[in-house]
Amino acid sequence: MEWTEDDYVAYLAGERRRYAWVMRTYGGLTASRAGAEAMAWYPYEPPGAPFRGLVFHDEAWHWAMRVLHGDDYTRTHPDLAGPPPAYEALG
Repeated sequence: MEWTEDDYVAYLAGERRRYAWVMRTYGGLTASRAGAEAMAWYPYEPPGAPFRGLVFHDEAWHWAMRVLHGDDYTRTHPDLAGPPPAYEALG
């Protein structure tokens, strides 16, 4: 996908925000720790980096649930297979 730099940075910030929210809400992390985890999971990749933004192929909900509950979270925690309205409201 072709991103403008502004689009990429905005999308990256949104995914970090959603990932941190999941880690606070479902993982019990402090806001500071959740923010650090989000930054680590979604590092800035400069233009031209191979596979820039590949992490965006799944949404933050999925990545955070995998970290919290493992790859099989949709089977072991079917209630968490999809995000709740509060997550969706984050935009």
